[in-house]
Amino acid sequence: MTTLLAVDLGNESGRIMRVRFDGARLTSEEVHRFPNNPVTAHGTLYWDVLRLWHEIEHGITLARREAADGIGVASFGVDFGLLDARGALVANPVHMRDRRTEGMMEWVFERVPKATLWERSGGIGFYVINSLYQLAAIRQQQPWQLAAAETLLTMPNLINFWLTGEIASEFTHTTTTQCYNPLKGDWDRETLDALDIPTGIFPRVVQPGAQIGTHHGVPVFAVASHDTGSAVVSVPAETPNYAYISSGTWSLFGVETHAPLLNDAAQRANLTSEGGAFGTYRPLKMVMGLWIIQQCRAAWAAAGEAVDYAGLMAAAEKAAPLRSWIDPDDSVFFTPGDMPGRIRDWCARTGQAVPQSQGEVIRCVLESLALKYRVVVEQLVEASGQPVDVIHVVGGGAQNPLLNQMTADATGRVVLAGPTEATTLGNALVQLIARGELRDLAQAREVVRATQTITRYEPKDGDRWDEAYERFERMLGK
Repeated sequence: MTTLLAVDLGNESGRIMRVRFDGARLTSEEVHRFPNNPVTAHGTLYWDVLRLWHEIEHGITLARREAADGIGVASFGVDFGLLDARGALVANPVHMRDRRTEGMMEWVFERVPKATLWERSGGIGFYVINSLYQLAAIRQQQPWQLAAAETLLTMPNLINFWLTGEIASEFTHTTTTQCYNPLKGDWDRETLDALDIPTGIFPRVVQPGAQIGTHHGVPVFAVASHDTGSAVVSVPAETPNYAYISSGTWSLFGVETHAPLLNDAAQRANLTSEGGAFGTYRPLKMVMGLWIIQQCRAAWAAAGEAVDYAGLMAAAEKAAPLRSWIDPDDSVFFTPGDMPGRIRDWCARTGQAVPQSQGEVIRCVLESLALKYRVVVEQLVEASGQPVDVIHVVGGGAQNPLLNQMTADATGRVVLAGPTEATTLGNALVQLIARGELRDLAQAREVVRATQTITRYEPKDGDRWDEAYERFERMLGK
């Protein structure tokens, strides 16, 4: 029996998971869970990174009461810490949702043409949260931090450094920065020089499966350390003609290829060809995801109207269908705040029925996500040239039957939901491949199909959803 520890640092919470493999089946159990609450100080939104490290260290200590054969760390993309020559943090890492990057994309494009940046980064999409624009903000607002920095480590690589004392940058997470050129296999030094960002702070890049070092004698592996990268490893696909949605705070909707997509269709759609495990790439689109529902629930709780997710979904299922929608990717929904109020304002401004009850608001969000998924799947098919016959939904959102059925209905494609512990399982599967216990990615997915519950959703009500999609496109101005 092989026992592996998976550190999963998500936007809402972090956890330490124990995964066991008996040669045929995977089982997992949660050892320790902790909240991941960003903190605001003097107007800046930060990750509470030292608290997170304390919880990770505590969780691994609890987990190591049983023997462990490996540790892997996966987390959200783009955010990073800067270390000085002693290996200490130069400053606390700033949260991707902080407003410091406003205007930074335009500042970068004045110095490096957008088309050039697209090609150099291997088709990484233009999102204001990308590490490149965060670094541009530091260059503009706090240049002393770059002067003091010896090393930049994205979040899972920072945790690996604290675990092992070794400095390395794992490939899948590295590609999310928009500072790396996968076609050259090196950091994009031309762009970094043009922006006056010191290239010496960027460390060596290692591939998923490399051993970084050890923690109290336990090997620490570079897994697919972008949490979506790990989630995609565990997609139980049997056909190449599939798409995936890693569904959680964000909905990461993409396909799997063996090279970045650099064509005009991919650029028009603002797809982002992030690195994957074992010679793959993950051209995908970031959709705002369940963040909007999380913020609705927080707003209602603050007003004394707390309700659990199950209650919200039940109320949404009873609400009248296909009445009004939002564009979930509009910037108005990006930051924390009164999300129900913003949704009602959007519907009023666009001349739609204004949702009033909690159920109506949540149904509006879920239908909007499903309709946006149809937009994205059509963009993926055009850009990749490969058909999509089935959509695999993995992660926490796989447990949402209402959204999964809406996704099947809106896209006209079969939806297969599961596994829910996708990031954890993908983390462990990379470790098993690194240890030689699994042959490759195909065998890893065979194990997932054999051991995990997958729920099938068939599309229905196609005519009603086709008509709704036409209205949705008009609302988006397409």
